[in-house]
Amino acid sequence: MDKTIPAGAAVLLDYIRKTEVGTADRSGYDVIYGHNQGKLPKPVTSMTIDEIQTAQRSWTRRFRSSATGGYQFMRATLKGLKDELGLSGSQRLDPDLQDRLGYHLLVRRGYHDFMGGRISRTEFGKRLAMEWASFPVLAMTRGSERTVHRGQSYYAGDGLNKALVAPETLEQIIDRAKAAAAEPPKEVAVPVPGVDKPLTKSTTFWSAVGGFITTALTAISSLHPAVAGLIVLVAAGFAFWIIKERRGKALAQRAILLARGGSSQ
Repeated sequence: MDKTIPAGAAVLLDYIRKTEVGTADRSGYDVIYGHNQGKLPKPVTSMTIDEIQTAQRSWTRRFRSSATGGYQFMRATLKGLKDELGLSGSQRLDPDLQDRLGYHLLVRRGYHDFMGGRISRTEFGKRLAMEWASFPVLAMTRGSERTVHRGQSYYAGDGLNKALVAPETLEQIIDRAKAAAAEPPKEVAVPVPGVDKPLTKSTTFWSAVGGFITTALTAISSLHPAVAGLIVLVAAGFAFWIIKERRGKALAQRAILLARGGSSQ
């Protein structure tokens, strides 16, 4: 899943892909209608948008539908997305691009309105069913061909599509997506070199101690042993204090970064 997709939308998109093409793994992004992808000269994800658009004309004749990729983009849908988003025809329809386009379709169908409480789950379910024919409507409504009942595809009666999901299952997925969207973002630990090491295993600590001791011994070699020993102890304590200060500053830096969402920007 593309990393820019919000958590709630990712839940929906994974389920849409699994329902539309039969798998949620990487291979699903190369599927075309009727699982005829094996008849293509190269995989969908290796093709550019323009190549896909050209090929979809013949797929409609050969396979009865132009539905392409993990989210089964119809030719008209893909053209609309290209125009609306200003996509380059030379962009490959790779998995990340498909995810972003799938997310845009969710937004078109009211994703933000549902997450914001402005439309009901039933209405959002209907809009999803209008985009993905394998999804059922959640209440009786006027479909594309006729009146359809809860559990039927919005496109029931067209001789091509039918719902592949129980309405109760779709409701559960929508609820799961909403719960995922409501979860606070996970804190990302920002590694700060040396912060998580025990002080006694810090090379910086021992280097500092060694440096202080060497300097002290050179300077006090002519002093009384007791006085020299006291100075060495003071020097070692000073080194310990410096490292503790360094650790404290690093931990404070990490706390600030985490408060900013794990970003150093």
